[in-house]
Amino acid sequence: MNDYLLSVILGIVEGLTEFLPVSSTAHLRITEALLHLSLDDAYWKMYTIVIQLGAILALLLLFRHRIIGYLRTFPKGKRGDKTVLTHPVSLTLIAFVCTAIPVKMKILEKVIGKNLENLAVIAWALVIGGVVMWVIDTWAAKQTSPTHHVDNMSLGQAIWVGLCQILSAAVPGTSRSMSTIAGGQLAGMNRETALEFSFLISIPTMIAATGDSLLKALHPKPEAGENLTPLVMTGHDWVVLAIGFVVSFIVAYGVVAWFLAWVRNRGFTPFAIYRIIVGAALLVWLKMHV
Repeated sequence: MNDYLLSVILGIVEGLTEFLPVSSTAHLRITEALLHLSLDDAYWKMYTIVIQLGAILALLLLFRHRIIGYLRTFPKGKRGDKTVLTHPVSLTLIAFVCTAIPVKMKILEKVIGKNLENLAVIAWALVIGGVVMWVIDTWAAKQTSPTHHVDNMSLGQAIWVGLCQILSAAVPGTSRSMSTIAGGQLAGMNRETALEFSFLISIPTMIAATGDSLLKALHPKPEAGENLTPLVMTGHDWVVLAIGFVVSFIVAYGVVAWFLAWVRNRGFTPFAIYRIIVGAALLVWLKMHV
């Protein structure tokens, strides 16, 4: 398949799934397998992470007024009742740090690398994550959520959501969105608040992951006994990457706006059912191709 067309397809998949609780990593890996892309190829590994930045820019554009508002009111908040530790900007960064530090530990990095290419792990993560999200969303809908806005979140809630996000990094297919949304609901946030904080925490998380991935691909640091060759980007490679980036941005922009409106009225159950169906189908497909 032509690389440019391939990049358009992967950009669409990334844009559609990055902010939905269905796992963009799982969908990109499934697409790569169906299109017979090498999951070991250094370029495509880097590509699938870097095009996430296109989706993040779409989120920044959609949330620009809210983000600017938070920055302007830092650290006391709109009502003057916040501190450096309880302002939404601080809570977002604290949640990010709670994810970033454990993920950068050597042991967890090895687990992440091992699972990232394992389609069976991804399939089970889709199924189990779907069941968990279904149960939590159904339970949360019957509760009276005390937290109805990010402005009302506590430090403990931010730390908890940040720790929940580690699961999505360690087990591809879990979904960063699913982990943070379900974690937020368990911590007493209503659907909209859990979703908004999931969006906010994704900004520093994905920017850091994108930069780290690109740096490692272009300037790898081999461990003892390894002999790694730096990824050399040709003009063609940069164009293919740019296409995926732009397509991801355009598609994600439309998806986020639609997702916000959907969740207000319908919740996350349809996405949970979708996850279970896709995960089960992938397990069957893998069994047929053993």
